[in-house]
Amino acid sequence: MTPVPAMGDAGGRRGPALVVLCFVQFMLVLDDNVVSVALPSVREDLGFGTAGLAWVVNAYFLAFGGLLLLFGRMADLMGRRRVFLSGVALFGAASLVCGLAQEPWQLVAGRFVQGAGAAMASPAALALIALMFPGTKERARAFAVWGGIAGLGGTTGLVISGVLTGLASWRWVFLINLPVALAAVVLLPRLVPESRAGHAVRLDVPGAVLGTGAVVSLVYGLLRSGESGWGDPATAGPLMVAVVLAAAFVAVERRTAEPLVPLSFLSFRFRAVANGATLLFSAAMYAMAFLLMVHLQTLLGYGPLTAGLAYLPYGAGILAGMWLSSRAVARLGMRSALVLSFLISAAGLLLLSGVAPGDGYAWGVLPGMLVTSLGNGLALPALTIAALTGTTGEDAGLGSAVLSSVQQVGGAVGVAVLVVLAVPEEDTSHAATEGFRLALIVAAVLLALGAVLVAALLGKNHRPPDALGPAATPADRANHP
Repeated sequence: MTPVPAMGDAGGRRGPALVVLCFVQFMLVLDDNVVSVALPSVREDLGFGTAGLAWVVNAYFLAFGGLLLLFGRMADLMGRRRVFLSGVALFGAASLVCGLAQEPWQLVAGRFVQGAGAAMASPAALALIALMFPGTKERARAFAVWGGIAGLGGTTGLVISGVLTGLASWRWVFLINLPVALAAVVLLPRLVPESRAGHAVRLDVPGAVLGTGAVVSLVYGLLRSGESGWGDPATAGPLMVAVVLAAAFVAVERRTAEPLVPLSFLSFRFRAVANGATLLFSAAMYAMAFLLMVHLQTLLGYGPLTAGLAYLPYGAGILAGMWLSSRAVARLGMRSALVLSFLISAAGLLLLSGVAPGDGYAWGVLPGMLVTSLGNGLALPALTIAALTGTTGEDAGLGSAVLSSVQQVGGAVGVAVLVVLAVPEEDTSHAATEGFRLALIVAAVLLALGAVLVAALLGKNHRPPDALGPAATPADRANHP
């Protein structure tokens, strides 16, 4: 195979390339929840039923979360830039279909294809960043920008959705993606060289089918639980299928010479702990974003546009945390930085759990929102660095895909479980407030458990294995503390 240029040799092009990749990730994460505020308008215009309307959101989650592992490994084998650009082009085309949809099925189908495009682009982009910035300090700074932008996308989706729906039309929620996708497709080939695994391997088709099927079944079952409850066959059936497929996946991967996900990759301690902590973090934060938006509109009386704008300070807090994150990792070490970020986020959730009808925004909602967002901005880049520790040119796409899959599954679990806790048995304002408080307290407990997991298992604050340098062998990395 003809060698490709080292990603770190891109020199002055790395900065512009990082900007392009981060803008695309902002777009992809934004579309996780950008339709939330627009759903009533979508239902009125296209004639959705209540059950069908939920799949405007769920179709994206299902495709995005379910296909990440497959496309992450394909990026390593076929070329990360190629898979990224294909995913962005597919996402842009699907966004156009969504924006022009005239029938409910057209919008749901477009959302599913959007999710598939995101599953191609997101892990490939993160792998490109990991390879462009091989040094520990520069990688920490790059991931700080990446994590902060991703966090902004997750929160400002609600703001953008409220503004576009209130001032223009829900269709612009999708059409606004087109300029970003077009710019990425035009600019990135000029900024980033192609990269792929250094030796030719064949895609593990049985592993791809079983792994993708397991994740799709898991995400589908979790999404159904929010509609039908845990005891419904429509929930239990897919979850049982996911367990069976996951067991078969492990059995196949043990016997395959070139597995889709080498079990040794998953057992690497830094990555295993980071992904476990990410699962807990994503469960808590996805549920918080959903529950707080509902709480603001149903109990505090905010309109859609006002509720969206109320989230703007959250973005400012994430930016502040993002600015501090790489410095915290450098000065405190990975373990201490992660523990601190989780505890700050948990404290913010406890503050938010006390928000009740009649509380003003400035002294009721804002303090908890700012504290939570600061912890969020601190945590996301550090979790990304830890989850990609020890990855190389052979498996950077796979590491990125595993992290993204964990984030999506964690978000689905958090929404499915914590939203059920928040639903009151009695239809009263007091009961709804108590349900909201209970759900956020449980979310804070999840973050505290994440802090304990990191403190107990991540090890002392040694430099991460990436600091060994690009010349280190896999054995050197595996034996590093």
